Amino acid sequence: MQIQNKFVTALLFMQRVRQHAVRSIIISKPQIYYRRLFGKNAAYDACGGPPIYESRLLYAKINAEVQKLLALKEQLKQMELSSGNECEATLAREVVSAEPVSANRNLALKTAKGTRDYGPEAMTLRQRVLDHVVTVFRRHGAETIDTPVFELKEVLTGKYGDDSKLIYDLKDQGGELLALRYDLTVPFARYVGMGNVFNIKRYHIAKVYRRDNPQITRGRYREFYQCDFDIAGTYDPMLPDAECVKVVAEILSELNIGEFTVKLNHRKLLDGMFEACGVPVEKFRTACSSVDKLDKTPWDEVRQEMIHEKGLSEATVDRIGEYVTLSGGIELVDRLSEDQHLKGIASAMEGLADMRLLLQYCEIFEIGHLIAFDLSLARGLDYYTGVIYEAVLGGSNTDDDVAVGSVAGGGRYDNLVGMFNPKRKQVPCVGVSIGVERIFSILEAKSTGRSRTNETDIYVASAHKGLHLKRLEILNKLWSAGLKAEHSYKLNPKLLAQLQHCEEYQIPYAIILGDGELSRGVVKLREIATRKEEELPLESLTEQIRAKLQIRNPSSAQ
Repeated sequence: MQIQNKFVTALLFMQRVRQHAVRSIIISKPQIYYRRLFGKNAAYDACGGPPIYESRLLYAKINAEVQKLLALKEQLKQMELSSGNECEATLAREVVSAEPVSANRNLALKTAKGTRDYGPEAMTLRQRVLDHVVTVFRRHGAETIDTPVFELKEVLTGKYGDDSKLIYDLKDQGGELLALRYDLTVPFARYVGMGNVFNIKRYHIAKVYRRDNPQITRGRYREFYQCDFDIAGTYDPMLPDAECVKVVAEILSELNIGEFTVKLNHRKLLDGMFEACGVPVEKFRTACSSVDKLDKTPWDEVRQEMIHEKGLSEATVDRIGEYVTLSGGIELVDRLSEDQHLKGIASAMEGLADMRLLLQYCEIFEIGHLIAFDLSLARGLDYYTGVIYEAVLGGSNTDDDVAVGSVAGGGRYDNLVGMFNPKRKQVPCVGVSIGVERIFSILEAKSTGRSRTNETDIYVASAHKGLHLKRLEILNKLWSAGLKAEHSYKLNPKLLAQLQHCEEYQIPYAIILGDGELSRGVVKLREIATRKEEELPLESLTEQIRAKLQIRNPSSAQ
C-alpha cells in the first residue's frame, strides 16, 4: 500500500509539472529549475534563462517521465486484478518471515474469549443431547431449514432492544455491511418474508454469536448453539403457543437435567400494566428491558435503574413493583381480571384472555404442574408481541457449580416477518429456543466416569505376524455388510495391545485371526467385557455378528 501511495503522489506531481513546468522555468525562476535539471554549471542564454532548445528538451524529458509513470500505473492495475494485491501480500510475508522464530516463541495459544474446544467425550455428550432435541422436534412434525451465518447488518439491527450492542459486526467486504447472526429467529423471519412463506413448522440447529460477557462454567459463551422450533401461519389463538410450551417440557423432562419451571407471561398484559402504572408509551420497551433483569438482579437495584437511568417517577416504579412480584396460575388470571386499574385497558384484557386459554391447554397437555404465570417475566427482545415464556432450573441445580439460569425461552412475534416482506404482509409466528449450551454444562458437571466416544462394534485383531492382509479382507466384508469395524494400523501389532485398545474404547467384540483357525475356516469371536470366546465360521460371519449385535442393542445393527 505504501508503494502504491508513493506512486500516485509522484504521478500527480509529474502531471502538474508537465502542465506548468516550462512556463515556470521561463517566467518565474529559470535559473533554479534549469540548474536542478541540467546541473549548477549549465550555461544560460542572453536573457538569463536556459536556451530555447534546452527548454524544449526539458519539456520532452518531463513528458517521457510522465509516460513511464502512466505505463507503470497500468501495469500496477493489472497486477492488482490478477493477483489480488500480491504486492501487499509479498510485503506482508517479508515482514512476517523477518523474525519467525521470535514471533512464534511469544505466541500465547488459547481459544478466543467466550469460546472453547470440545474433545471426543464432550462432543459425544453434545451429539446425544442434539439428537434427542431433534427427535422431539420431529415428533411434533417440524421440518428443518438453514440460513447464512452472517446477515446484512440492517436485517439484525433494531430487533433486540438494549442487546443490539452485543451484535458482532464484520468488516466491510465488497460494499456490504454485515454482522454475525445474534439468534435464529430474525433470520427465520427474513427467510419467511423473502420467500413468501405463509405457513411452516420448522426447526433449526446452528451456532449464533453474541459479544456478551462470557461465563463458561454457567454455559454462557460468545459462540454457542441454539435449537429453535417455530410455527409460522395464521391459526386459532394459543394452539401453536401451547404446543411450543409442550415441546420445551418434553425436551427438559426427557433429558433428566433436574427440576424446572416454565414461566409464562404476555407482552400485551405487560404493556397494559405499564399503562396502568403511568409509564409513557415511548418508554414501554425500555421499562420492559429493566423488568427483564429481575431474574438476575434484586428489585431494589432494578427500581433504582428505572428511576435514575430510565427517567420514571418513584410512584410509577413502585406501582410496577406491586405487579411484577406476582406469580401463580389460573387464580392469578382471575385476580388480575378484576383489577380496577387493568379493567379499562384493552391490551391487558386481551393478554389475560390469552393466558387463561393457554393455561387451560397446558393442563390438557398434562404439563400444568410445570407452568407458572409470572409477571416478572419480560423477555427484553423488541420483536415479541404476545405470549412469552422462559424455562428456568430449580431445586438442587441452584448450586454455583451448575446453576445456569434460563435453559429455554421464546414467545410470539406477529410483526417481525412483515419487516422483510416486499408487500409488508404479516405472517404470525411463535417459537421457542432451547439453550443447549447450558444444558451441556449441567450434564457435564453431572457426568462421572469415561463415556464411550465411538460406535465401533467389532475390532479385527491378529494373533501373530503375517495376517494383515487377511485382516483387511475380513474388514472389507464387515464394512460391506454395514457393520461398524476397525483394526490396528500396524502390520504386526501385539495381541495384548489390540485387546487393551478394545477395553479402553469400550468396543464390545473382537474377531481374533489365527493361522490354525483360518485353516479350518473359522475365526474366534471374543466378548471384551466377559472375555468369553467362541468360534464362528467365515461363511456366515457377518450374519452371526449382526444377530449378536441385534440382541445386545437393537439400534446398533442394521
